[in-house]
Amino acid sequence: MSDIESMKSSHTPNPPHAARPGRSDELPRIFIYGGLLLICLLLVPPAVIARVRAVNSPNRRIHLIQDMDNQTRYKAQQPAAVFADGRSMRPSVEGTIARGDVVGRSALIDGGADGKWLTTLPEGLTLNEAFLTRGQERFTIYCALCHGDAGFGDGIVHVRATALVTNVDGPVNGSVWVAPKSIHDPTVIDQPVGQIFSTVTHGIRNMAGYAAQIPVEDRWAIASYVKTLQRSQNAREEDVPADKRALLPPAR
Repeated sequence: MSDIESMKSSHTPNPPHAARPGRSDELPRIFIYGGLLLICLLLVPPAVIARVRAVNSPNRRIHLIQDMDNQTRYKAQQPAAVFADGRSMRPSVEGTIARGDVVGRSALIDGGADGKWLTTLPEGLTLNEAFLTRGQERFTIYCALCHGDAGFGDGIVHVRATALVTNVDGPVNGSVWVAPKSIHDPTVIDQPVGQIFSTVTHGIRNMAGYAAQIPVEDRWAIASYVKTLQRSQNAREEDVPADKRALLPPAR
């Protein structure tokens, strides 16, 4: 072998895939363990969030923005140095009444007094055409849907409910429907205006009360209009003033 060939052979580079002395292709274990630890740490927040959303906690929720929700306050019967008598619970102001109570006007609120229903409007209300017109308007809004415009219990809600319950052309939508009471039923006609007011206020049987929706004066107006409807369908000739009876049509 010549000197030139021996020099070439001595300077031949290592093959591309040959391992170099002192170097390893494996990733250091510290990086592997560090990566696994990082993945575990990244899984912690989603796991905590999922648990918080799924499990009820007895602790108070985190409240970053207070919005005056948590304020300094006294507990019941706790002493308070800010007041001269040292009590945090203050006595009621003289003359204070409970919300919703009316002193001296129980008949206006209850529809009766001394265990008897009122047969006329309570003190402070006047029966006139404007009052009855108001009652007619409120009756049309709140009552006619079930009881009908004339009060015979044939309102649109009753008609629709009856059609659904007795649907012969398809599946029955419901099993029971209680027909609204006709205000011309003898048991209702005999009721004083105060008792009708109480029914409008508190409800009866399946009918809910309307105290929360209708003011007191409007409930009395409705009760008065109900008595007017009853009289219109059950009037007698004696109810017509003598000077107007000649205008009545002849009896059939």
